[in-house]
This record gives sequence, C-alpha cells and structure tokens, in this order.
Amino acid sequence: MEPCESIDSGDRAFLQVVDAALAEAARRSGPWLVCRAGCTECCLGPFPITQLDARRLRLGLAELEAHDPGRAASVRERVRQAAGQMGDDDPCPALDLASGLCDLYAARPILCRAFGPPVRCGSEEDLAVCELCFQGASDSEIAACEAVIDRDGLESALLDRLDQSTGACGETTVALALST
Repeated sequence: MEPCESIDSGDRAFLQVVDAALAEAARRSGPWLVCRAGCTECCLGPFPITQLDARRLRLGLAELEAHDPGRAASVRERVRQAAGQMGDDDPCPALDLASGLCDLYAARPILCRAFGPPVRCGSEEDLAVCELCFQGASDSEIAACEAVIDRDGLESALLDRLDQSTGACGETTVALALST
C-alpha cells in the first residue's frame, strides 16, 4: 500500500472514532446544543488546521469537482478571494453563504467537526464549548455531555506519517490549503 493511501485509510478510521464520540456528545447535549445547519457563527475568520485536515480538504474538493463542477468552481473562487487576505469576520471559503452550509462538509477539519458540544482533545485540560450552546448550563451539566476525541493520539501518529512521507508539516488555513 502506498504511504498516502495508508494515511488516507488511517484518516478515515480516525474520523470514524471522532464522529462517533461527537455523535454521543451531541446525543447527551440534547437541547443545550443549538448548532444546526445554517448556523455559521464558527465559520468566520482564518483558523489553524493541520496538514491532515488540509489533505482531506483537497481530496474533498477533488471529489466535489468530479460530482458537482459548478459548486467546486464556486469554492475555488472563494478560496482565491480569501487566500490573498482574510480577516477575522470573513467567512471560511468552504462556506456557501447562500445556503449557510459547508460545501466540503464531509471533508471538514477536526476543529470544525468538534465545534459545538463540549470537547476535550486527548489529554488537553481545556474543555471547548461553543459560546452559543449551553447558555445557562452549570459546569456539571456541561461536563456530563463531554466528548473526548483522539484519546489514543491517532491524529498525531497520522500527522507524523504524513510529514515523513510527504514533508507536509505545521499548521495552515482552509484558504491556503485549498489554494495549492
């Protein structure tokens, strides 16, 4: 198996673990979790993503081009506009402003997947929660909904393999990842 094919299959397995943990957190969060399709509060400004996220986004855009060239062209145009300069209030180039939906949703970065429910990544002590969710909730109510993703360091191992096989390392942004 080619190194990148192995990384891609490892990434798919990692995403299954992450998505399952987040689905359980969303189930436990119930009405506290107000994130819905069309809510784009977390889709503003440049934010750091990993090279694994960048690879996934590029593959997702290639798949979109194969199935919906017009939508893919729209993403590429938004990427072109955002790559030059992106401010804190500018939307992510993957976001379709007309629908309020992410055109690359299936390929979205881990940060995007994990936004909303209370999430702890690996052994991190900070518990991230969307500021629109859990309004009025106590610390114990929030903790009861917590998801721990990447408990076993799968993402770090995949990032190391990606760096070794392609030289891709460090953080980037959605716009920069898709502009290459």
